Amino acid sequence: MSTVFHATPAVPILETARLRLRGHCLEDFPHSAAMWADLNVIRYVGGKPLTEEESWTKFLRYVGHWAVCGFGYWVAEEKATGAFVGEIGFADYKRDLQPSLKGIPESGWVLASHAHGKGYATEAVRAIVAWGDVQFGPLQTACIIASENLASIRVAEKCGYRQSEVTTYKDHSVVMFVRQPRSNSSPVATGAPPIGVPRRER
Repeated sequence: MSTVFHATPAVPILETARLRLRGHCLEDFPHSAAMWADLNVIRYVGGKPLTEEESWTKFLRYVGHWAVCGFGYWVAEEKATGAFVGEIGFADYKRDLQPSLKGIPESGWVLASHAHGKGYATEAVRAIVAWGDVQFGPLQTACIIASENLASIRVAEKCGYRQSEVTTYKDHSVVMFVRQPRSNSSPVATGAPPIGVPRRER
């Protein structure tokens, strides 16, 4: 049985033809840490393999987003085998970036090397943006991608993102994409009711 973090609110389960997207549990950490230490994975995401300590901080941040913001990252796994595929979701990273993305849910995705080239990223991102269309209402979402990462740029464009700006983040050239919500989206969510947009007031 998976050991789920007790403080984590219920994370909706999204399903696609081949994937299941669910909340993180402790058993996912070795797979997540191995992925973030893989040079093929992090080539365009910082370019430096993460230590176990750094991966743990990132892992806890995924869980914390759901608790604090009402949205966050999912683990993607193969429905047929249960194999770990990657991590996909939305975040508010408070990046020191211009133009600012503060207050705009930022989508992101990273897949383990064995899952590359199978169309999983597009399949998963389509599922989360459909969920976001329902949860975020009129808010647009955004993502930033390294200018050299042509594969991820293609995924973003397939999922409705359009280039907005070319800017610099931590001395690296990145392309900023934005996506307007589609009112007729209907993601397949099971296991928990959808989590609403976090309230802004205190």
